[in-house]
Amino acid sequence: MTDDASAEVLYAVDGAVARVTINREERRNSMSYGVMTGLREAMASAKADDAVRVLVLTGAGEKAFCAGADLGGIGENPSAADVHEGRGELAALFRDMWSLGKPTVARVRGYALAGGFGLALACDFVIAADDAQFGTPEIDVGLWPYMITVPLLRSMPPKKALELMMTARRVGATEAERIGFVNRVTPVDELDGAVDELCATLASKSPVIMRWGRDAFYRVLDMTADDALAYLQPMLSVTTYTEDTAEGIAAFVEKRPPEWKGR
Repeated sequence: MTDDASAEVLYAVDGAVARVTINREERRNSMSYGVMTGLREAMASAKADDAVRVLVLTGAGEKAFCAGADLGGIGENPSAADVHEGRGELAALFRDMWSLGKPTVARVRGYALAGGFGLALACDFVIAADDAQFGTPEIDVGLWPYMITVPLLRSMPPKKALELMMTARRVGATEAERIGFVNRVTPVDELDGAVDELCATLASKSPVIMRWGRDAFYRVLDMTADDALAYLQPMLSVTTYTEDTAEGIAAFVEKRPPEWKGR
């Protein structure tokens, strides 16, 4: 992960927004072992930087967000165990993204397939150009998209996810928005503006309340209703004691913009 233009993953911070780019345009931004390692490093950098409020993930060029996994670069003559551990990097990357504590936005043009589909859906938001295509082609080559099952199930109804996994059918941006795993579709020339607008909105919120609320959202996805309510009630109580809650209420009463302290 570097800002070197020749690197497989580019990382740059502009104000409150970290922009992470898979930089393998000639390979449709497929995820090599180096890409996954670079993405994990980018997540760690964004998490450690208090100035970063939002992270945008995208692919270089105009053809693809990410066309799937390319597990090259593990080493010469890798063993079955090496390949197995390499695939574990994608699972670790998903965990890094979900525990980031900051909103993530997938900026999608062109293909988002297989592991790349899962990578987009592991983000909190998906903003897609109208040329985007999503799909899980694994079944057509005798494989199954095991590693992206969780982000798919978190992003659409289970029967729809299963249909896409079983049929390998490609889904365009308009249908993707209708299914619900894309938040917004824009013309190509309006994509960056839509992403910037969303990032500005997200960056304007209290960072501590955003972090706690986002963490709570993902945590309760895996809980029973009773366990979720038992967890959420004390979170509400703890939140009301923060300086940012006091500031938010005061700003509302005084009809002025809040000045967040992040505590």
